[in-house]
Amino acid sequence: MEQPQGLRERKKARTRRTLVETGLRLFDRQGYDATTVAQIAAAAEVAPATFFTYFPAKEDLVFAQQPERLQALHAAIADRAPGDSVADVLLRGARLLLESDDWSIESDTGLSAVRARLVAEEPSLRAAALRRLFDIQDELAGTLARAFPDELDDIAAHAVIGSVVGAVISTAMSAVRRGAPETVPQVAIRAAQIALAGTA
Repeated sequence: MEQPQGLRERKKARTRRTLVETGLRLFDRQGYDATTVAQIAAAAEVAPATFFTYFPAKEDLVFAQQPERLQALHAAIADRAPGDSVADVLLRGARLLLESDDWSIESDTGLSAVRARLVAEEPSLRAAALRRLFDIQDELAGTLARAFPDELDDIAAHAVIGSVVGAVISTAMSAVRRGAPETVPQVAIRAAQIALAGTA
């Protein structure tokens, strides 16, 4: 018999996913600034207080997939196999993030493109993404340096992470602006390969 704790966690995961999908659809339909937390909660059939149980602010809903995916990326770097190069590990991590559908918030609902467009077009979300990006790069560089202590010092790790992240984000945003968000995984992987060319 399934334990009550397991049932509670599954219900919480469903509620979180419903809030994310509902919020993104409302942002897409009526605009990010015009959509209120109260409207998202009503459409998701929960109380506004429930929204804040899951997300501190409206912008956190847009970036809801980040913690889970970053945790997976840190694990992919830290758990490098013997003989893996820096390029091997980072390309594997890029493919994990960009090509896998195995996430609690699925990438096949069509909402990944909505999220990317919102970040590309909304000034407040662009600023939030940039603010988060600085922390993400710093944390990833630390994980990479610890995974390759004999090959990378702190400066080298930050340089490698910065080049890869910059290449991936630049090409992904370009694809979104061209109206071709479905090409993001392919172009971003190629960008990562180019950025890592010559990296051992």
